Amino acid sequence: MENMLPRILGVLLCALVVSAQVTPVADFDLAKIAGKWYLVGIATNSAWFVSHKDGMKMSTSVMTATENGDLDMSYANLNADGTCWRMNHVAKKTDTPGRFTFYSETWKNDNDMSFIDVVYDNYAIVHNTKTKDGVSEVLIKIYSRTAAASDDLQQKFRQASLDAGVLAENTVLLPANAECPEV
Repeated sequence: MENMLPRILGVLLCALVVSAQVTPVADFDLAKIAGKWYLVGIATNSAWFVSHKDGMKMSTSVMTATENGDLDMSYANLNADGTCWRMNHVAKKTDTPGRFTFYSETWKNDNDMSFIDVVYDNYAIVHNTKTKDGVSEVLIKIYSRTAAASDDLQQKFRQASLDAGVLAENTVLLPANAECPEV
């Protein structure tokens, strides 16, 4: 256990440094981020992700601006058996436009989320620092308005992931998947 303390402190320090350097896109426009998005890629060094990434598929997300400037995010993913997995978060605005925080009841973690690159009618790259039990992990997501990501967009996503310290083999473009029916 003694030998683990320096390692844990190192991981925490790296996570804090990465979080402190994250800058949301300039002139973020909450109204323009609203609408349907496809989650086409995920990147993280999380042990859970590394062991499950091969079975993951593209999902959809609907983002809605709330009256007070928060961001409602609803996710849906069609499972192989035809059922749908759904999740919802309301991300609270911060004093920095494009940066939000939320607690995930599903994953039991705190999230510090920033939109780091956005072309509103095309794509959004999101940097998220997830913290649970004092341990922080970086998660990079790429959303697209269509179910396909161009080569240029894939490269931007890979570079953003590398810049955040995610190993190249943990940057995954998700295979296409049928959508869940509307509820």
